[in-house]
Amino acid sequence: PQLLSSSAPQPLRMPGFNLGDTVPNFSAETTEGPIKFHDWIGDTWAILFSHPADYTPVCTTELGTVAKLTDEFKKRDCKVIALSCNDTSSHKGWIEDIKATQKVSNFSYPIIADEKRELAVSFGMVDPDEKDNAGLPMTCRAVFIIGPDKKLKLQILYPASTGRNFSEILRVLDSLQLTAKHSVATPADWMDGGDCMVLPSLSDAQAKEKFSKGFNTLECPSGKSYLRITPQPNK
Repeated sequence: PQLLSSSAPQPLRMPGFNLGDTVPNFSAETTEGPIKFHDWIGDTWAILFSHPADYTPVCTTELGTVAKLTDEFKKRDCKVIALSCNDTSSHKGWIEDIKATQKVSNFSYPIIADEKRELAVSFGMVDPDEKDNAGLPMTCRAVFIIGPDKKLKLQILYPASTGRNFSEILRVLDSLQLTAKHSVATPADWMDGGDCMVLPSLSDAQAKEKFSKGFNTLECPSGKSYLRITPQPNK
């Protein structure tokens, strides 16, 4: 892979980046051919997720799960792409194992080849506690959700020993897409269709104007009126 430089001056910083940052653009080889990352994203949402290595047990279940959820990501106008520090030949052979063992008939998303760990380092995905047979650090189980504006909306890091819950990642994607368009936040354990919280930045008068279904303010011992609940505005 090769990071693609920007004409704008970039501040010096440690590997990795923060929420709201524009994610690095790069060119890379994948199981579906070469890509330039920002061009590949286009005007959709995207999820980049890394895994420690090909032909490993937990990763096999994860990539199989994502393949089964392809239609769910498409419904949300979101592309998915995986990454590990193996070459495309290894990826392609492993995909056949994934299809056979995880009961997947169609594997329709690309896997990036990052043998030199250039992307793993630039995205802050290296797990210093997990090493391959050559003693080189492996990638952790990272998840990056990226908006159509190419900015980072969410990142989660899991250790190699813990497989990811992709139902939770879909739930978070639903929340990010909802809150990007409406002045609400989603509470703990929220699921699509559930009640939302009115943003504290809105006055009651603004909230009444914005939310046609109204809102309910919970009484608190503090006397503060900060818990305002409204039905999901796009349902």
